[in-house]
Amino acid sequence: MLKINRIKNMSQKKIDFICPPGASHWVGDGFLMTNFIPYQKGLSMRDMDPFILLDYGTKIYVKPGGEPKGVGVHPHRGFETVTIAYHGEAEHHDSKGNHSIIKKGDVQWMTAGSGVLHKEYHSKDLAVNGGAFQMVQLWVNLPAKDKMASPTYQALTNAALTKVTLPDGSGVIEVIAGDYKGANGPAKTFSTVNVMNVKLGKNGKADFSLPASQNTALMAVEGDFLINGVKLPEKNLLKFSHIGTDFTVEGKSETSTLLIISGEPLNEPIASYGPFVMNTEAQIQEAIRDMQTGKFGYLPD
Repeated sequence: MLKINRIKNMSQKKIDFICPPGASHWVGDGFLMTNFIPYQKGLSMRDMDPFILLDYGTKIYVKPGGEPKGVGVHPHRGFETVTIAYHGEAEHHDSKGNHSIIKKGDVQWMTAGSGVLHKEYHSKDLAVNGGAFQMVQLWVNLPAKDKMASPTYQALTNAALTKVTLPDGSGVIEVIAGDYKGANGPAKTFSTVNVMNVKLGKNGKADFSLPASQNTALMAVEGDFLINGVKLPEKNLLKFSHIGTDFTVEGKSETSTLLIISGEPLNEPIASYGPFVMNTEAQIQEAIRDMQTGKFGYLPD
């Protein structure tokens, strides 16, 4: 993990560190993931509150003619899952009757709240025809007062995302949640979060300003970048400290995609056990009992 101390002025965000990818692992039999939050040093659930998980999906190539692969039925309670599709397609089903196919450029924002069962697989078209597959999944913690909110599902197509074209035409900012220079993203959230994709051509630049109070990280999904003049290689994550507000992103590859996540910390107790994230151990035990007694609903395999 590389520590960075370079800072030019008091308004410029100070880089805390750059974290290279660790070993990849399979989630189910369809998603090859590298975890950054919460298992890397300096990227715990508290370090990146309210973001309690970031799994980077290594790009894989699905062979044509197979059966859809993925993750079978499993529960969640107490937070939101955000799946961002960069290549390929995934199909979603949950115990509240929601069903959608997340295509390239789309976003799935699922509020597990009081409890939901869901499953995700490669789409049937991807399994039949093959092709590239890559996604990033975030978990966003819910405030204590909203942890038992009714489960909801936001299927955000790429066309629905707010897009800001850079003045020189060198790229575009896709705002999923929060805002970029007054352009608001479509995702409805329970706390103050900013989630956006920065898509740049070579030497394309974009400038940002985010409050020093927020926990802010940048994930180089594809391509290399310069962040305030510091190199951020592909598949690496950069975390800012709580000093400064402004930063500049410059693409150094022919095409590049950067994920920005930034949010005001909830500063509430965290109790977690697998797919449950609550505030106390007693609430974790209650979640397990409720799931076992069918209160999360029913979803066939």
